[in-house]
Amino acid sequence: MSKKLLSALFGASLAALALSPAAFAADQKLSDFHAENNGGCETCHKDGSPSADGAFEFEQCQSCHGGLAEMDAVHKPHDGNLVCADCHAVHDMNVGQKPTCESCHDDGRTPEKVMAK
Repeated sequence: MSKKLLSALFGASLAALALSPAAFAADQKLSDFHAENNGGCETCHKDGSPSADGAFEFEQCQSCHGGLAEMDAVHKPHDGNLVCADCHAVHDMNVGQKPTCESCHDDGRTPEKVMAK
């Protein structure tokens, strides 16, 4: 599939999400968004409580969003090395807020530069 077609599909998906009843407030926490739209803390946590190692939560992320190897160029290199919560702090980050590469990398990379490759 071409990049233009993928971009158009992504844009259309975002527009549909914005118009859906599950639309989010820009200042809403990721955890609150998931809990409100998917059935409480059990959406991500077994029995509503965090697991000791985060493995259950990582499986939950992948069950809805897919695995890192199936995602875009920013995610693929992290497959097998990181779990979603290593970059996406769901109880601290707002919906739409993206983690930055410089949290771990000091070589000037940005998601835009990685995606352009």
